[in-house]
Amino acid sequence: MVRRRRRSVLLLLLALTVLSPLVLYTHRLSAALNPNQRRDLPGEIVNQGRGVKASKLNALPLETVGSLKEPVGIVFSEESRESASKSTEPDSQEFLLRKAGEHKNRVLSEATAADSARSEDDDLIEQVTSKDGEDDGLATVSVDQQQITTASQQRSASEASSLENVPEQTSMENSLEGNKDGALLDTRIRNIRDLLIKAKVYLGLGAIRANPQYLKDLRQRIREVQKVLGDASQDSDLPKNANEKVKTLEQTLIKGKLMQDDCSVVVKKLRAMLHSAEEQLHAHKKQTVFLTQLAAKTLPKGLHCLPLRLANEYFLLDPSHQQFPNKEKLDDPKLYHYALFSDNILAAAVVVNSTVLNAKHPSHHVFHIVTDRLNYAPMRMWFLSNPPGKATIEVRNIEEFTWLNASYSPVLKQLESQSMIDYYFRTHRANSDSNLKYRNPKYLSILNHLRFYLPEIYPNLHKIVFLDDDVVIKKDLTSLWSIDMKGKVIGVVETCGESFHRFDRYLNFSNPVIVKNFDPHACGWAFGMNVFDLAEWRRQNITEIYHSWQKLNQDRLLWKLGTLPPGLITFWNKTLPLNRSWHVLGLGYNPHVSSRDIERAAVIHYNGNMKPWLEIVCPNSETTGRHTSIMTSPSCGSVTSILEERWHLQ
Repeated sequence: MVRRRRRSVLLLLLALTVLSPLVLYTHRLSAALNPNQRRDLPGEIVNQGRGVKASKLNALPLETVGSLKEPVGIVFSEESRESASKSTEPDSQEFLLRKAGEHKNRVLSEATAADSARSEDDDLIEQVTSKDGEDDGLATVSVDQQQITTASQQRSASEASSLENVPEQTSMENSLEGNKDGALLDTRIRNIRDLLIKAKVYLGLGAIRANPQYLKDLRQRIREVQKVLGDASQDSDLPKNANEKVKTLEQTLIKGKLMQDDCSVVVKKLRAMLHSAEEQLHAHKKQTVFLTQLAAKTLPKGLHCLPLRLANEYFLLDPSHQQFPNKEKLDDPKLYHYALFSDNILAAAVVVNSTVLNAKHPSHHVFHIVTDRLNYAPMRMWFLSNPPGKATIEVRNIEEFTWLNASYSPVLKQLESQSMIDYYFRTHRANSDSNLKYRNPKYLSILNHLRFYLPEIYPNLHKIVFLDDDVVIKKDLTSLWSIDMKGKVIGVVETCGESFHRFDRYLNFSNPVIVKNFDPHACGWAFGMNVFDLAEWRRQNITEIYHSWQKLNQDRLLWKLGTLPPGLITFWNKTLPLNRSWHVLGLGYNPHVSSRDIERAAVIHYNGNMKPWLEIVCPNSETTGRHTSIMTSPSCGSVTSILEERWHLQ
């Protein structure tokens, strides 16, 4: 009797062990497999493969190594998943249910308490579904993303993480559905391009290349998507069949992902592509620098022909008409004198005209222009035909300065040397400088260095304002002559607001001579608009200081070429800082110069490649005949009236 009771109890317990789990899960599984109830499922399951975010691309997401735990609930092996993906018949669903039941029994038998096991198992399985026939018979198994990880995912964790950065099909399809929630206009374009990058990665994988038919299909899909993409820059530019072509490529990539097992190959391929992209970017940057320098040093056809016509007109003039009036004012120290050294006729005209237009008393202003032999006649003809109002003008040829020769000027001796010519024109030499900025041929012109000989050129003057030919004057400058120089030689606007405008940017502080005499963090300044006390210059013998440093730099070991580095050295501790509003720089390279600074400036300086007389200065500038309209940026617009005045004067 006792034995019979024990046997009944054991049979009852066995029945409960077998039947109770089936009762618990039957309702959930039937609901998951019933298409009519899909609307009640979580959004990430219903939309699996149809628009989830990139962070939810995989049906079975990865966990970090530190958070990996033993799988709980139903774990589908690679074999079961592959068998499910190969069939869309009801048999595959029955197979999955049978595997679920078997694993369920194992989990329940190993649980320490029935209550805890039941609470853990309530959310084990969210859904087991197979895709519709339109998905090429591929079945997708979706489970709760927060509690399910598979053994196969642990084996391929590094592979999946390396591919995770490449957009998956689901995010692509979501973007193709219509750019919801205020997406950017080019979201689809970006996703398609990313998908093409992923496809190209697959082309280089060994497992893919070993399958000729798949490789052929993948290449065909890539060509189709590239054709659809074309030159489209916005989502609205894509054709109507873009969605279909992209989906086809995504499905092809899904098949390829199942074929690839070795993640190290994928990583190597991605690294190779990254390295190749960096090399191409570096090459394009170098080419951009070269082309920019070339464009900046190439005059438009009109500016090239203008000196020829002016020279022809000048030599047709009667000699009595080739002279400028008011010669007696040229040496009058009571007037306001400007020095301008240029071989650019229109640039010099802008400087002179803008100064006169803003002067309170134009008749008190005297302009001393020095140019080279080639532009001497055209420059004189321009100002003879277009005199600057009541102001006085002088145009001289640099060859008139017979005292300025190689025996007197070390820099002139260097400029005429064969080594200097080789440095500029033999660009294929291994020791040539890679920075094209220092290879500007303008440094070969002595006009660029005349600023260091102002007392010799104008021996009767006590104070003079030096102007570069790429500046525009916006206010009256007469107040500069009333500034107390406090024993300093040059008045400058400092440019130490940026770290790269300090002394260590221009001088070689690895040289002990430079280290001994200068502070690498000293504030730099700029030429362009400077006031010089010529009397103090002569008293301190500044020209001799300049010569001594030029002799030390014969091999260009102290600084590269140019006039600013020797200027920083020559006028070290001899500069008087001026208010920044006197001289606003950067309009030739910085499109973000403050409009407020431009409006307040007395002088705006187009230092850099974007000169006002070049076609590259404003991308949207239009030049028609003798009228130039520049309307793109504050810096361009500020000189519109000056440029128009220049053309009308012609």
